[in-house]
Amino acid sequence: MELSFGEMALIAVAIVVLFGPDKLPSIARDLGAGVRKMRGAVEDIKTEIMKETDNPVSEIKREIEKVKDAAKEFNPMNDMHKDFLPNPTASNEPPKPKPADDETHEGPVSR
Repeated sequence: MELSFGEMALIAVAIVVLFGPDKLPSIARDLGAGVRKMRGAVEDIKTEIMKETDNPVSEIKREIEKVKDAAKEFNPMNDMHKDFLPNPTASNEPPKPKPADDETHEGPVSR
């Protein structure tokens, strides 16, 4: 709602006629205090609405960031190396010698 200059002047004249010029400062103070309270209430409502609507959005953003980080760390070649290329130094047991290199190996024994 926009008021033109003429409409505002008409409202001011009506207020002066109805309430008198001596009460005009107190009316203006009360009107200003009411407007400030109203603006504060509107800001509080906006803040609450933003908090309520921001929570799901921020949770989704955090989940997306987690997925992005996991995707950056994922390297399928590492899994292939683990599955297909055994690493003898990874286990704590010493590597077993081949039967041809082992002098104590007797081979198959029939009983």
